[in-house]
Amino acid sequence: MTPIEVLDYVGVALFAATGALAASRNQLDIIGFLFLAAVTGIGGGTVRDLVLDVPVFWVEQPVHVLVCTLTAIFVYFTAHLIESRYRLLLWLDAIALAAYGVFGAYKGLAATDSVTVAIVMGMMTGTLGGIIRDVLAREPSVLLRQEIYVAAAISGAAGFVALSRFGLPTSFAAGLGFMVALFVRGGAIQFQWKLPAYKSRPGRHPDELH
Repeated sequence: MTPIEVLDYVGVALFAATGALAASRNQLDIIGFLFLAAVTGIGGGTVRDLVLDVPVFWVEQPVHVLVCTLTAIFVYFTAHLIESRYRLLLWLDAIALAAYGVFGAYKGLAATDSVTVAIVMGMMTGTLGGIIRDVLAREPSVLLRQEIYVAAAISGAAGFVALSRFGLPTSFAAGLGFMVALFVRGGAIQFQWKLPAYKSRPGRHPDELH
């Protein structure tokens, strides 16, 4: 298994774990665990492959579904041992985002040879699973929190693509891209890094429009 393939399985497994942890926080049954783990684990990659018009990865390799299933079962029997499940969810999500963001960029670059498409695919692959999870589990959406999330996936994907274009080996570029994304997202979790937010301003008085 190549390093880039490792990122694929790491992303699926860890996103599945965050889905199962969200199920535990909502006190769902085992089917709920399995469903949230699978949707979170393969959701972002499914959208990516559909957009790229390539075979959906888990249809070609159903082992990804098995990874989600085993992860969900493991979390179902061990989640009660974890003191702060939401904190763990955030950190597992950060690692999954970094891994899957780089893998998405790799797959986008391989399919289209477009830098722009590769970065967008990295962003989508790294974030959509977590967004779907939060919506279904009624957790606070990652998009509505102020700390950096989507930008972390973009930074990792862009780093991987840039290094690949400079001719670095794929495994090396992937490793550095992963570390960049994890550093940015980890800093956002630990130190509440955030981008400047939009500040609402009062509208102009109608008299000023003449």
